[in-house]
Amino acid sequence: MKFFSEITGWGNDALFFLEDPDANFIILFNESAPPELADISVLHTETKLLMPPEKDDILIIANKAFTITAVGEEAIHTLRDLGHCTICFKGEAEPDRPGCIMAAGDVPLKQSDIRVGATIEVH
Repeated sequence: MKFFSEITGWGNDALFFLEDPDANFIILFNESAPPELADISVLHTETKLLMPPEKDDILIIANKAFTITAVGEEAIHTLRDLGHCTICFKGEAEPDRPGCIMAAGDVPLKQSDIRVGATIEVH
């Protein structure tokens, strides 16, 4: 396992882009996120990134599995240092932004899947 954390909460605007097909992303931040960023983030327990996520790794959020299709060059650093990255579920081969991890799965992540205690894992 490369990364394991539990969702502890989310901001008022954190799930706004999840079910918008043009956006389809969430922003992760550990619990130490400043208030202005916490409002747009899915918050999780602070944890160590044991190994960097890579293309073809499996990302599991709330028991739904996704294949990582691309990793932005900044995503590894911000995930390691701040528990922060954007996870975009469009499944594209190139990241939308440097801090983005792209993923694809058979079953979409829904707002109702995000709950306190759900896990975020990378294998």
